Amino acid sequence: MVHPDFPAQRLWTFNGTVPGQTYVARYGEPILVRNFNDLPDDNGGFGKQSVSTHLHNGHTPSESDGFPCDFFEQEQYYDQHYPNVLAGFSFDHQPNGDIRESMSTLWYHDHRVDFTAQNAYKGLAGFYLLFNEFDTGDETTGFRLPSFPEFDVPMMFNDKNFNDDEILIFDLANRDGILGDKFFVNGRIQPFFEVKRRRYRFRWLNGGPSRFYQFFLTRVSNNATIPFWHIANDGNLLPNPIQVTSTLIAVAERMDVIVDFSQFPEGTEIYLENRLRQTNGAGPDDSLFSAGQGNKVMKFKVVAGTVNDQSVNPATKTSQALGGQPYFYAVPTRQSTNVERCFNFDRENGQWVINDQVFDCDDVRFKVKRNTAEIWELEGGRDWQHPIHIHFERTSDYRAQSRSAPSDRARP
Repeated sequence: MVHPDFPAQRLWTFNGTVPGQTYVARYGEPILVRNFNDLPDDNGGFGKQSVSTHLHNGHTPSESDGFPCDFFEQEQYYDQHYPNVLAGFSFDHQPNGDIRESMSTLWYHDHRVDFTAQNAYKGLAGFYLLFNEFDTGDETTGFRLPSFPEFDVPMMFNDKNFNDDEILIFDLANRDGILGDKFFVNGRIQPFFEVKRRRYRFRWLNGGPSRFYQFFLTRVSNNATIPFWHIANDGNLLPNPIQVTSTLIAVAERMDVIVDFSQFPEGTEIYLENRLRQTNGAGPDDSLFSAGQGNKVMKFKVVAGTVNDQSVNPATKTSQALGGQPYFYAVPTRQSTNVERCFNFDRENGQWVINDQVFDCDDVRFKVKRNTAEIWELEGGRDWQHPIHIHFERTSDYRAQSRSAPSDRARP
């Protein structure tokens, strides 16, 4: 049920939920997942009953990556091994990997070649959270971030379209990116969330398909903009918390934030508001709505009483407060290299191309030498904006330059 006033929808799910179940993993504890393809014969007008589940930003072996061309059909299954190990264990000859490469908020989604957008839009996506001895999930230990799961809450955002009968639809003729007329949070249309008077960690994920968000916290009573703390972009914690008034999230990006509701009295209502203008799927207009005039994606309601909060106050862990030292992880140093490559992403004759070549599952463009470093420059096209990410590895310099217990069986 996406909304009390809407009929039941035909969605594709992992074990019956949208988003799929949240995987709760720990570094050093491997997971084996068997995905069965039990999708129905009738696709309801869009989607391909052929799937490949990709753990986005996962440091995984190639056979478990969920590569777009490693798809499997109805009544088939695929085993994927997630070792949950740190990157850098071979490069720097560190037996346990590089702690600076620790990731926290990942997500998985269908990545079937030519059908990724349709299948993920239909529901095949979910969170994958990684904890370690510092980001522990317990606010009394390690970095002392708000405790999971009560005060550490993943939120997946999507925008989707419905027909006159309030049935989910997907425009198969649209080749420029779809913008929806309804905003979803964790599979529900513009919900509300009752919060206690304390700090929360929110893991914000833009699940697509084409909209960018610039999120503000807007007090309902007076349209005041409320600052919050940015602590992570994509999978990695920043070196220190940064206080911001908004955060920009492109498709597939994740941002972890800390919001302190202790400053508000009972009954306070706050909108999570997207103020970024976007009129087509090619990308945002780079202008903002005024406070209270944007897309009110969800509402927070502060409930009565106080609650014990043993999480760390981000204001005491800024770079300035710590004399320039990181509270979380330092950014990995750039490795010396003399190999540079440029990748130009564009469209030609209605086809997506990289360096003027269309994608081919069997075409190996080049090979890289193991345990070496390269500099890759990614250039976007002229008439569209879309995030690019590299499978198998989390790239160190991207983090530096960026903006601001599971089931063993998952059924799509």
